[in-house]
Amino acid sequence: MLKDIKTLNGIDFSGKTVLVRIDINTPIRVSTGELLDDRRFVSHKDTLTELIEKGAKIVILAHQGRPGEADFTTMEKHAIHLGEVINHPVEYIDATFSSYALKKIKKMKNAEVLMLENVRFYSEEVLNRPPDAQAKTFLVRKLSEVVDFYVSDAFATAHRSQPSMVGFPLVVESLAGRLMEKELKSIDRITKDPKKPIAFVLGGTKADDSLRASRRALENGTDYILTGGVLGNIFLVAKGYRIGDPNIEFIRGKKMVDQIDVARELLNEFGDRIILPVDVALDNFGKRMEIPVSELPRNKNISDIGHETVKKFKEIIDECGTIFAKGALGIFEKEGFAYGTEEVVKAIANSDAFSVIGGGHLVASARKLDISKKITHISSGGGASISLLAGYKLPAVEILRQK
Repeated sequence: MLKDIKTLNGIDFSGKTVLVRIDINTPIRVSTGELLDDRRFVSHKDTLTELIEKGAKIVILAHQGRPGEADFTTMEKHAIHLGEVINHPVEYIDATFSSYALKKIKKMKNAEVLMLENVRFYSEEVLNRPPDAQAKTFLVRKLSEVVDFYVSDAFATAHRSQPSMVGFPLVVESLAGRLMEKELKSIDRITKDPKKPIAFVLGGTKADDSLRASRRALENGTDYILTGGVLGNIFLVAKGYRIGDPNIEFIRGKKMVDQIDVARELLNEFGDRIILPVDVALDNFGKRMEIPVSELPRNKNISDIGHETVKKFKEIIDECGTIFAKGALGIFEKEGFAYGTEEVVKAIANSDAFSVIGGGHLVASARKLDISKKITHISSGGGASISLLAGYKLPAVEILRQK
């Protein structure tokens, strides 16, 4: 996968301004702003430390959350914590390509590190378009004038064709960072000869990514897709269940109502290989209440998969030779509703399968349970790793290959 892609090897960065796209998007406790998992921060340490030691002027571009969501916030706390992780000062400024930001970049000294504001505060960043269109955005045009290199290290966002991911390689000499290099090498080893049966365990809130990956994975011979979280709810609706107004409203709020038709098509084509929840846990005034899906709808939030679903998932996991998992299967961070996610992660860790997990909440769960070492590979990116494993090419990787 790294064929024809330049890395940091052999490059003289002394005195050069290097724009580094990283992904430190992380679960946040919204009430306090506390960062719940710093694994992604640690994952970029090798890249940033190497650039510091080589005397580069380092400008960091990153994001947190999506517009309109509760965890959509500034990068101020991220800059502070990143500085602690790499043991080096990281200055934060609340701008991306304003005249103030550009002046700050021009005045940087060797080995200084500057973190720009959440790149998704810039409206064009959330649009997925071809690289040649993204290269013409204000973000790329302005920042490319003041940097010498672009380093792509945000593997977790590599499946998105957004300006900060695919625009710069068309106008600035671009390289893969150490995390990007490591992830591509690892997944290349994984995909060469996967042991059957193969199962994808998919949860979380980004159902559009998961549905897209599910189709390709099923077409390529994956044996099982185990579903939970918002994805599981969408499949339940597609199957004909009425899941209740709060849950439909949540799907509508995520602008994923159209994904119900996508899920219905997948069920029609691959129904016996897509495993839906058979019971769910509702939030009954803060208490966990489990019911079979046949007893839906209820006017309560579906917040986890139930015990019978966990049992069914475990039986499948135990027979598999290869397992890929992304996303929590319920509201993992809410007391009383981490059960499904934690039990399935433990089943994956205790299996004899070759296992890969990704996504902030799922990785946080593995770390909380102290079973990370029993997982074959923990990826920094859920959507990106699942896309690659399902057989898709990643836009941010392919554009590096073209240079």
